[in-house]
Amino acid sequence: MATLPIASVSSSTMVFSMKTPPFPSNSLKHPYIRNSYNHLPSRRLALFQLGSVSAIPQSEFFGSIVSGKSENTATAIKEQDALNWVKNDNRRMLHVVYRVGDLEKTIKFYTECLGMKLSRKRDIPEEQYSNAFLGYGPEDSHFAVELTYNYGVDKYDIGNGFGHFGVAVNDVSKTVDLVKAKVGKVTRDPGPVKGGTKIIAFIEDPDGYTFELLEREPTPEPLCQAFGMELLRAKDNPEYKYTTAMMGFGPEDKNAVLELTYNYGVTEYDKGNGYAQIAIGTDDVYKTAEAIKLCGGTIILEPGPLPGINTKITACLDPDGWKSVFVDNIDFLKELE
Repeated sequence: MATLPIASVSSSTMVFSMKTPPFPSNSLKHPYIRNSYNHLPSRRLALFQLGSVSAIPQSEFFGSIVSGKSENTATAIKEQDALNWVKNDNRRMLHVVYRVGDLEKTIKFYTECLGMKLSRKRDIPEEQYSNAFLGYGPEDSHFAVELTYNYGVDKYDIGNGFGHFGVAVNDVSKTVDLVKAKVGKVTRDPGPVKGGTKIIAFIEDPDGYTFELLEREPTPEPLCQAFGMELLRAKDNPEYKYTTAMMGFGPEDKNAVLELTYNYGVTEYDKGNGYAQIAIGTDDVYKTAEAIKLCGGTIILEPGPLPGINTKITACLDPDGWKSVFVDNIDFLKELE
């Protein structure tokens, strides 16, 4: 999709850096951050966009085929075995986590204006946070948005690394009219993208997170646009001085994917403290962590069960410092029971 040359959200290429950016204290008040319906076929989360300082994904990134010969043959074979396991692992994007200042207000906006359904809520008073999961279908088969409210915190810095979510809709103009009727903020009225015919619009939720509305045909997964991912497509836009790459675990019309955006000359982004992480399902968090380490990745949470929840997870950073959490597939389904 064509996007304007703005600082946006991305996981970046899967060549890991060893830096560990500071996390705000309130980032620890969420289980995946601490140790860490009704189906609406007319809508899906179309993209989740992150700012990347790396220019288009390189050939040697985590989850892709490693090319060339290693100086240490034994190590190279071990790495290749790990990467082959990653390719066959059952992975999908589970949800994206970000923080909001008023949980009920945001839920109301997402359900009434964007047509999402609230799948579940939970309050964890001993950890002083609450969260809610919303999307366009059951969590066991659809990508979701996880909103986290930390007690007493009513505002977060989104930073300029976060770009926007994308939501595919049948009629952008009607959706914008609904947002205006609900006193929502429209930052770009419906119209074609520059140099194209696709109709889009931009709106903001109560916390200032941006959503791009894209006029598209119905698809099975309304929330769309990671590791072991495939490079689906890439496009350079020299006129607007940016490059984009789409990555995911399957075709864009059926899966949630990441859109990585590189803005010419920009080597660093402010992530703010509103963004938390993306959660990805895996059959084995221990093998996943080992594969990440073998490829030079930064593990910031060793694999194991979360206290009080017992869901096994592991967490790592991508080259730009964006955090991803891998969640055991069986444990995740138990959470939904």
